[in-house]
Amino acid sequence: MPGVGLGFAVVFLFALALPLVLYALVRAERGGREEMDRETAERVARRDTPDRDNR
Repeated sequence: MPGVGLGFAVVFLFALALPLVLYALVRAERGGREEMDRETAERVARRDTPDRDNR
């Protein structure tokens, strides 16, 4: 039964490491974002949607 304990330890360490890796990836992505005011952000968000006049 030593294999069961080893398997549990591997799964347990993986369960602890995965959230930390995901957190690090999200934090790294955050550094590259462009900060802007609300009006500019709305304009950029609507840039890829059709205008009401084009319907």
